[in-house]
Amino acid sequence: MNEVLEYLKDCGTFYIATCEGSQPRVRPFGAVCAFEGKLYIVTNNQKKVYRQLKENGKVELCGMRDGTWIRVEGEVVEDLRREARVAMMDANAAGLSSLYTVDDNLMTVFRFTHGTAAIYSFTAEPIVYNF
Repeated sequence: MNEVLEYLKDCGTFYIATCEGSQPRVRPFGAVCAFEGKLYIVTNNQKKVYRQLKENGKVELCGMRDGTWIRVEGEVVEDLRREARVAMMDANAAGLSSLYTVDDNLMTVFRFTHGTAAIYSFTAEPIVYNF
């Protein structure tokens, strides 16, 4: 899972796909962290993406780095613990501190309960990680 985390961090921006009914929705994200051995993403609980994740936790992430790309598929659940938000803020303070505070009742984090990540290139077989 550390390889997946570092790859996503190195991307800077990665994209998350959710579902709204039968319509896929994709948007850029930039913050990710590990907490208690699990991969986490963050969002604002007032956004449509929050409602989509609550209704259907199946997601895919995709990002590119150095001519390779990663696809992460899995399922997420909201983690309401303050400690999880603190971990996210500590790992991403430069990008998140202008948007959120840990106790603002807007910042929320989602934990991958399980997932599969594959790193692809045009010249090698995919490297696959299960977490």
